Amino acid sequence: MADRERLTTHARTAGAATLESRRALVDAVERLVHAAVARVLLSEDRVTSAAEGRRRLAGREETEELADKVQKVVALAAPVVRVAARGARVAKFTRLPWVMIASTSVSVGVAVRTGVREIQVLSSLVAHRIERATGAPADPRLVEKVAVDLYLHPKRTPDLTNDRLRLIRLTRKWVLLGAFGRSTSKRADNALDAAERLDGRELAARWRTLHGLGTVRT
Repeated sequence: MADRERLTTHARTAGAATLESRRALVDAVERLVHAAVARVLLSEDRVTSAAEGRRRLAGREETEELADKVQKVVALAAPVVRVAARGARVAKFTRLPWVMIASTSVSVGVAVRTGVREIQVLSSLVAHRIERATGAPADPRLVEKVAVDLYLHPKRTPDLTNDRLRLIRLTRKWVLLGAFGRSTSKRADNALDAAERLDGRELAARWRTLHGLGTVRT
């Protein structure tokens, strides 16, 4: 009985630690996304088409100014992936080989840096569509919301009824795809195409109406 109680206590402690680690990881991803989009909006340089976005992504530009935040995500991701790998099955994969777990930091780091750059390029195109249609600066929260929604689900209309970002889903995508060396480039391509079709004026007007921000300047 004593052994069973000790095991139960250990399991509860481990579960609480894992939950705390996941929360810290999602918080780190949130800070990274906010900083990445903020840098885009502070610049006057805009991506004006899906084709231009693809060219920029193909250029493999670095995001050195976000290196500390990227590294924070990577550091928090490694233990979460190790816990998830113990006996877990992800998609069609069986148990994660320990040699892959050892390289988690490297592969997740590549995925996060690539993902951040994709979000930045996509955010720039979203901002361009809104700014060109309204003649006013794009609301940063709207840009973030639309960019993340399109990045995760390119074929769906962005849900503007709330301004919460789907950070848990985004974190899973970067971390799990990174751990398995899977690419996000196809989804990013589709998201750029979807962003190019956005009606910037209608998007801004709907956002302002839903969130009580007044009317869009004509």
